[in-house]
Amino acid sequence: MAHRPEPASMPDVFDETCSARHALELVASKWSVLILSALAGGPTRNAELLCRIGGISQKMLAQTLRDLERNGLVLRQDFHTARPCVEYRLSPLGESLSETLTALDRWAGHNFPALDAARDRYDAELKER
Repeated sequence: MAHRPEPASMPDVFDETCSARHALELVASKWSVLILSALAGGPTRNAELLCRIGGISQKMLAQTLRDLERNGLVLRQDFHTARPCVEYRLSPLGESLSETLTALDRWAGHNFPALDAARDRYDAELKER
């Protein structure tokens, strides 16, 4: 009977030393979620992302794209033209995350009225105390 190796244990994200926490921190950022969701539609240029994602600064967009690229979720293609032309797209790893983020986007879009109402109720009750 052949010996089977023990399956790798699942990371314990509740352990402060777990490196999976970095992944959670990266993908839980609102800018990361919005950028990854925007890229799910296909390759996109920097200026298009800047226009599509309201409220993000060029500095934050560049910083977040660089972090997503560094972590293998986004691929950057520089066309090396006289006028700078760079496109970003999801990597296979980023595409594997896209379905989850799309579900999160849908949940937020569907439930924001309930969240707004709960926040208003809470704030009103807090003022009455």
